[in-house]
Amino acid sequence: MPWLNLVGHDDVVAQFRNALRQGRLASTFLFVGLEGIGKRLFAQQLAQSLLCENHDEKLLDPCGACPACIQVLAGTHPDFLTVGRPAGKSFIPVGLLKGDEPDYPIHNSLLFNLSLRPFGGRRKVAVIDDADYLNQEGANCLLKTFEEPPPSSVLILISSSAERQLPTIRSRAQLIRFQPLAEPLVAKLLVEKNIVSSAEEAERLAAFSGGSLTRAAEMADPQLWIFRTDLLNRLSQSPLPSVSLSQTLLKFVDEAGKEAPPRRARLRLAIGFTAEFFRQLMRRLTGLAIMGDAELSAAVDRAAQTGSWDAESAAEAAQRSLDAMTHVDRNANQNTLVEAWLDDLLMLSRSLALQRQN
Repeated sequence: MPWLNLVGHDDVVAQFRNALRQGRLASTFLFVGLEGIGKRLFAQQLAQSLLCENHDEKLLDPCGACPACIQVLAGTHPDFLTVGRPAGKSFIPVGLLKGDEPDYPIHNSLLFNLSLRPFGGRRKVAVIDDADYLNQEGANCLLKTFEEPPPSSVLILISSSAERQLPTIRSRAQLIRFQPLAEPLVAKLLVEKNIVSSAEEAERLAAFSGGSLTRAAEMADPQLWIFRTDLLNRLSQSPLPSVSLSQTLLKFVDEAGKEAPPRRARLRLAIGFTAEFFRQLMRRLTGLAIMGDAELSAAVDRAAQTGSWDAESAAEAAQRSLDAMTHVDRNANQNTLVEAWLDDLLMLSRSLALQRQN
């Protein structure tokens, strides 16, 4: 049976059970892995296990019915603290962490409350969500807590990768890697959660998910696949139609509405499709087999035959697409980002043509 209905991370559960049984639970953890694979849910259920009033924490098996368990799930337990990047902010405000700012009084700050004795007499558990958006000042203000953690406290930082964290964090937190979910499991969850209506559609989306349920759910939008067909056709053209492609992409993003999260999700997916196109083009140009569906393979073959790309420029285009994706959630102006990124790709293909002329 999966731990508290959290599937795919039995190895992590076993790691924490062993640490608790041996009385060697660390005070600071860095949870890393793809978005949408269960890191936040694991942190919440770990807190529930540590704060449960009826069961020994060593069992890692909360009763789910005591006031503490219910309050953790509701986000109202005084010993379960959480902060994340507010909407519209490029970074987690330092005031949320340590207070001492007009908009963030110290008595509401994470570190002040973590330093207090537990209300329930057991532990304090704090979670910093979106830890990818800690800036230098924010990471530095955590140093004292890392080095002198309050008694019976557990601090969990949730991140997409260890590489996105500053050395001050990586060197002081115990790294817990969450692996991508297996494709069959993603497909099963898509059906169980009524995200799709058929097993066939679930399997198709799971194949594109990279092991992330969140990504698979985002890709359930039929308009996305219509857009992808057009995107692949344009990417395979020579020269790259950067102006018309920019207009098409921004129109696709605008159709998501005015709310920032769905707009960012669409832009991330579009950039991700582009990065994958160039990654497969690099493989094709180095003699490796293309890994993708028939539509992607056909577009890559067309692009390879134009002579506009070599393996090196295709690899650089893939990297610059990934770089563009990192700016999507940092409040970059979407119009400027898309136009600059696609112009950049156009210049990469043109530079190859100029080299060949010379």
